[in-house]
Amino acid sequence: MAFMSWSLHGDGRTIAPDAAVAPRERLTWPRTIGIGAQHVLAMFGSTFVVPTITGFPPSTTLFFSAVGTVLFLIITGNRLPSYLGSSFAFLAPIMAATGSHSMGVALGGLVMVGLMLAIVGLVVHFAGTRWIEVTMPPVVTGAIVMLIGLNLAPAAWGMVSVSLTSALVSGLAVIVVTVLFKGVLGRLSILLGTAVGCVVAAFNGEYNLDKVKSAAWLGLPDFTAPQFDTSVIIMFLPVLFVLIAENIGHVKSVAAMTGDNLDPLTGRALLADGLATAVAGAGGGSGTTTYAENIGVMAATRVYSTAAYWFAAGFALLLSLSPKFGELIAATPAGVLGGLATVLFGMIAVLGARIWSQGNVDFGNPVNLMPVGIALIVGAANYTWEVGDLKFEGIVLGTAAALICYHLMAVITRWRSADNSVASPAFVEGDEDRELAEEK
Repeated sequence: MAFMSWSLHGDGRTIAPDAAVAPRERLTWPRTIGIGAQHVLAMFGSTFVVPTITGFPPSTTLFFSAVGTVLFLIITGNRLPSYLGSSFAFLAPIMAATGSHSMGVALGGLVMVGLMLAIVGLVVHFAGTRWIEVTMPPVVTGAIVMLIGLNLAPAAWGMVSVSLTSALVSGLAVIVVTVLFKGVLGRLSILLGTAVGCVVAAFNGEYNLDKVKSAAWLGLPDFTAPQFDTSVIIMFLPVLFVLIAENIGHVKSVAAMTGDNLDPLTGRALLADGLATAVAGAGGGSGTTTYAENIGVMAATRVYSTAAYWFAAGFALLLSLSPKFGELIAATPAGVLGGLATVLFGMIAVLGARIWSQGNVDFGNPVNLMPVGIALIVGAANYTWEVGDLKFEGIVLGTAAALICYHLMAVITRWRSADNSVASPAFVEGDEDRELAEEK
């Protein structure tokens, strides 16, 4: 079958210094299988953190990450190498939904966001991405990503406070491994940091392995049906903007590495991730997204073969069929998770700043400055607004503030044909460039 065939790259054993293995190429099967295993290791640390923090069954999340990856490869025609792991963007709404309602209601939110992302993917496939760039410029997208990270800060402290020692050790281990080791090993910092933290937690008597001992070695994951609640679904809407930005960024990153024009696949990528998230939500898994960790593996190996990702999905599927393995992951002590959460939640927030940097956002312009400042305060303080049975919290309100304030200010600025140098609270007296602009 042509769809499942790959041409052999050279002799299949070596890669020339100035060459790379293309998506529809492969190395020898043993080498391809080995690279697939590397992709599993790269995604594993981040993927299992999400269900352990949210209380979702880790085996179920792993199962649906494998299913989602297969869906992604099929929908993109085996032309876009990617692994779909757990998205951190879902952490805040899932934790809020499970805290106030139930896991089933949180899954309903995942399903709806997934379906909406799939619809966006269809629109992008036929209409292009220009409308997204206009609606969600970098200043808005960065603000949404950052406020999600800041909104999670209290949750991180809640886990850290259970065991400060384990949290410090696991967090420090992640930091050290990240900078001490190079290549793939350095990209396993979350996994290795967890292992170090768990050893310390075990010595402190923080491990409870009763469920691990009683769990079977082989068996299907625990599946849970979704439930739908309008008030909770609204909480998940901001994640849609994050997933759009992540997927578009992933396509552009792979295109830059391979030298191929992958823009025509952007709509398919969004559709695939949306369907994968909806399928995961329908059965009890975490929402998915394309993984930067696996982009790192491709950059290090110069192997972009989609064949490796089929094996990665297969390995993940096999691991998900061991309840004992799943319970071992779920038994990770809260203190260890607190250390990981501190690092990861902080990284989510800073990724917002990275989006601003890449988009050359000028914060000397109040049209950029004010919406972001308002959105971050609303998100970090978790502003809450109740209207009847509906409850809008920090992430939703912060996202609305970023979108409404930015577009309102931009429209008024264009209407009055003003330049970007209107008075700003950020004005620093003595800034000669600013003063000259004000005089024009």
